[in-house]
Amino acid sequence: MPRSLAALLALFFVLPLSLHAQPHPHSHTARAIQFPDVPGGHTLQMDLHTHTVFSDGSVWPDIRVQEALRDGLDAVAMTDHLEYQPHQDDIPHPDRNRAYEVAREEAAAHDLIVINGSEITRSMPPGHTNAVFLEDANPLLQDDPRAVFREANRQGAFVFWNHPMWTPQRPSGRPALTEMHRALIEQDLLHGIEVVNKHKYSAGALRIALEHDLTIVGTSDVHGLIDWDYEVHAGGHRPVTLVFAEERSKAGLKAALEDGRTAVWHRNTLIGRASHVLPLLKASLSVVDAQYRPNTSVVDVRIANRSDARFLLDNQTEVPFHTRSDVVPLAPQDTTRLLVKPGARQEALTLRFEVLNAVTAPATHPTITFEVVLPEAQEETDR
Repeated sequence: MPRSLAALLALFFVLPLSLHAQPHPHSHTARAIQFPDVPGGHTLQMDLHTHTVFSDGSVWPDIRVQEALRDGLDAVAMTDHLEYQPHQDDIPHPDRNRAYEVAREEAAAHDLIVINGSEITRSMPPGHTNAVFLEDANPLLQDDPRAVFREANRQGAFVFWNHPMWTPQRPSGRPALTEMHRALIEQDLLHGIEVVNKHKYSAGALRIALEHDLTIVGTSDVHGLIDWDYEVHAGGHRPVTLVFAEERSKAGLKAALEDGRTAVWHRNTLIGRASHVLPLLKASLSVVDAQYRPNTSVVDVRIANRSDARFLLDNQTEVPFHTRSDVVPLAPQDTTRLLVKPGARQEALTLRFEVLNAVTAPATHPTITFEVVLPEAQEETDR
């Protein structure tokens, strides 16, 4: 074999291994999910519901880590079913922590937090729930579901209700609390609820979260490949829980979840309490420039979007636009030009928009206001 060909083949086989061994620069990948930090904390992205071959998933746990790195996540939880083990003849494993251990080993060289969790898989009530931040999943294998919740909480786990809109357990698709759920909430054994699971959003689940002070969660519940299930190649993205944490650590994430400091990003829509969505909108959107067009009273306003969401704004003032309708799309990670016609030159301009692809309660969209100081007013202040 020619030496040049041998060298080329060696490079072909060695290079992929070398790349795999390096820390993944997930914050710079083209598909990374990015939102700006909010005042007083970090905006962290996490997926709290994933499956592997250690229950009914189709991939090894290291694939879940690699997908999370590609998506720029800060944290991912391994939450295989405790009781449902369809692959046990092929992959027998008496230790329910095994998927977490494999994933943690894969993530050791990367900047990714891996969380130990389990899906408690029961009929209704209570249905399916996830316990995350577990110390040891094995003691959760008990017959009495109430005893399982008590054990998860004894370990300091964060516990949330999975897919309450799931039609096999709720044929109407409308979530409803049972007496068991109410008791678990009153005893502080159930802390959150999925308002988004896979491709489904539930206004009913959001209402339950708001009425019962449950943390708002959104997850992929992925069983196959993220790229296939969410068509990332076509611009799709997995649902994620945005966590507003004081620090980027496992403890910081857990504290924020327990305090309910979350929102969900799902199908280009933000879902969460107004107290958390509004600061994120203000951190994401700002007017970066405003100038009168020469010899006119038309104002050239430029609005920057520092997030990965393609926001859709609806004008809530009587001031018309020059080249657009009242509905304005803001491209992600870009600046959008808006020509505004106040009718006469003035010192300042107030722009107020309803954010159509943000939800703070069922059928409720938040409003964001920009107070725009125009050039003449700035010049007068400088004098």
